Amino acid sequence: MFYHEFEHNLQKYNDPTEYDNLYANYQDDLHYIQDYIGTKKEPIIELACGTGRIAIPLAARGIPVFGVDLHEGMIQHAIEKASKRGVQIQFSLQDCTQLQLPITTNFIYMTGNSFQHFLTNESQNALLQSVKKHLQPGGEFLFDTRNAILNELSAIDEYKEQTITSNGEKRKTFHREEYNPVTQILTCRAVHQQGQQTFEDAILLRYTYPMEMTRLLQQNGFELKHLYGSWQRSEFHALSPSMVVHARLL
Repeated sequence: MFYHEFEHNLQKYNDPTEYDNLYANYQDDLHYIQDYIGTKKEPIIELACGTGRIAIPLAARGIPVFGVDLHEGMIQHAIEKASKRGVQIQFSLQDCTQLQLPITTNFIYMTGNSFQHFLTNESQNALLQSVKKHLQPGGEFLFDTRNAILNELSAIDEYKEQTITSNGEKRKTFHREEYNPVTQILTCRAVHQQGQQTFEDAILLRYTYPMEMTRLLQQNGFELKHLYGSWQRSEFHALSPSMVVHARLL
């Protein structure tokens, strides 16, 4: 139903190896989830699981994980990584707004600011309704999204950075980010220079405001259990970098 909304907005994920190179060492969200789960070994669902950065270490602890993503390359990379680690994960190529999984669970999570890929009110609602169908009564949904810091979004942001790729090459990237306050969508364009090659990619990211988020959850049958400003459970305020949303199904 909403595939058209996502299909042209996945360029940033076309190289799973480089994605891992950038984010493999980030663990703040993993630590939060591990603390929440504790010693329980009940099946859980990860949405937008990507290359398995979180799913694989959780499965290594004996937790049955069902991982869902829309990007075939990311899922395949995750399958290969899980196989090398010798862990079993049920990976599935699906649209998160139309989940069709063989289980219900007490816990579903989605990290990496993936909530920003749901660009319209309709797709946000569809996501929450899809999650709702796979949660048991009182089950919880955990996700994060970047906080809209208005003085940062009000002006076009242009900057450059230099990174080292997974094969040791230097890559220069020129970024341009422009926010539309009417649609609440940030358009991020990047031009990469690596050796003699130049290539471009882009991504659209929707911002959701705190009161808007509370109403969105309520309208879809959830209550806000916690709203944090980071995965370290810091208090949320206007300049928090993130909204870490921990919701419960009513």
